[in-house]
Amino acid sequence: MTAAAVGAIALATPIIAQTMMDDEDVGGLNIPKDITVFGNRDPNIRTATAIVNGTIITQTDVEQRLALVIAANGGNIPDEERERLRLQVLRNLIDETLQIQEATAQKVEVSREEVQQTYDRVAANFRKSPKEFAEFLHEKGSSQASIKRQIEGEAAWRRVLSRKVEPFVAVSDEEVNAIIARLKASKGANEYHVGEIFLSATPETMNEANANAERIIDQVRRGASFAAYARQFSEASTAAVGGDLGWVRAEQLPDQLSAVVNQLQPGQISQPIAIPGGYSILLLSDKRQVLGADPRDAQLLLKQLTVNFPPGITQAQATPKVEAFAKALEQIKGCGNANEVAANIGAEVVNNDQMKIRDLPPQLQEVMLNLQIGQSTPPFGSMRDGIRALILCGRDDPAPSSGPSFEQIQSQIEQERVNRRAQRYLRDLRRDAVIEYR
Repeated sequence: MTAAAVGAIALATPIIAQTMMDDEDVGGLNIPKDITVFGNRDPNIRTATAIVNGTIITQTDVEQRLALVIAANGGNIPDEERERLRLQVLRNLIDETLQIQEATAQKVEVSREEVQQTYDRVAANFRKSPKEFAEFLHEKGSSQASIKRQIEGEAAWRRVLSRKVEPFVAVSDEEVNAIIARLKASKGANEYHVGEIFLSATPETMNEANANAERIIDQVRRGASFAAYARQFSEASTAAVGGDLGWVRAEQLPDQLSAVVNQLQPGQISQPIAIPGGYSILLLSDKRQVLGADPRDAQLLLKQLTVNFPPGITQAQATPKVEAFAKALEQIKGCGNANEVAANIGAEVVNNDQMKIRDLPPQLQEVMLNLQIGQSTPPFGSMRDGIRALILCGRDDPAPSSGPSFEQIQSQIEQERVNRRAQRYLRDLRRDAVIEYR
């Protein structure tokens, strides 16, 4: 809970009386260890509305934004998780309101035309017209007004940061050149494409933040979208891009995160990682070698053979088909007779010359790295999607990477520093806000 929210709730809570004096200072507040709470306030009871410096957040606002989160996760959210998400959505709307209010105070404007243009791009990403997208949102229990408010909040906050924070962040040429030198010295080492969710916490709220992190991890492992959770929960400025940190080397991360990312495999999510100021959750999307030719960047010429199963087929009925498919693969002698073999077993053939090894599922990447031209993978697939095999017809090995440019490195350092200052900026806004819960 934010400091501002704590302050507002304190106005309505019963008096907490000291029963025994204790000299130990708790979090700088000098709260004694032994206390008696007078009154009976259930901390699990929350209201769905708030007034933030006079701006009303209604229950409809909360429900429509919650619907966006649920839709982004395919609707697969348990009831108990929805309740927790509802509380987080309210906190996010409070922060969003503070950001929009600060933008207004700084005379920063985001025009309706700009919001509409971004909304149209989002609709296009869903392969829908703006009108069709509005209907889609309505079907999901949300509205175009809700997503446009989020678009406005993100745009306004970025402009506030560009005016109030970014001009005061400087990165010297010496710093960038030092990183370039370290990159060259670490040629061949791994670098990682990382996503992060950061949950802030004080010493008193670390247990609560850890529990929240555990629940997020559980949902992502069950198939929820990491990017969607990052947008709603992460308190880093990268939340707007789904928590994406881009490509980083382990030594560019804080020590606590560096130790963990080295142990992750692509596609894995970490346990909660305690860092100064809260907890981080890392998702490793991919990894590659610094200034090296990563073999997983090889571009492949493939043939895919697929045998589909009729609806309702049983495992016992499918097994002979799988065995026949595997036996047919043994007869393939390069891609030249692949079509003939496919025709004999009723398999569909698809050609692809744009696939990289790293684009394949992790289970197939190791197989493909060791495959010779003309060889096929073992059969893979499912009863629903059919069984498949990939035949390697050709491979173009990658050229060594020249690494990130001076400007890219400089931009990354600047962004990290802007993120830290943005977090402090928002904390100050929360602290000074007047928030009423209804």
